[in-house]
Amino acid sequence: QVQLVESGGGLVQEGGSLRLSCAASRSIVSFSSMGWYRQAPGKQRELVAGISSGGITNYADSMKGRFTISRDTAKNTVYLQMNSLKAEDTAVYYCNAYRGNYAQSEDYWGKGTTVTVSS
Repeated sequence: QVQLVESGGGLVQEGGSLRLSCAASRSIVSFSSMGWYRQAPGKQRELVAGISSGGITNYADSMKGRFTISRDTAKNTVYLQMNSLKAEDTAVYYCNAYRGNYAQSEDYWGKGTTVTVSS
């Protein structure tokens, strides 16, 4: 069974920074992609950033220039560096791992880590 464990959440003031970590129980390059999603109270879960097995990254428009996704394959860990945080960034952040093809797929989620940005 694949396990993903997030850490690094906490309370931070607007304009501050946090780095989230996602530790996987197996090689992260064995997945098609890994990513970070977030969900605020009363809202749907949304994509924050993703990284493919080949190292290609993508971001939601509102995150570009502020957030950076990276990885350490030796540690089986994916990171999300968050700078210039805003109150609207407050949410539970989830790590995701995906592996799929045209016929079938596998999708895994961590339990989340809470980020609270004070205004």
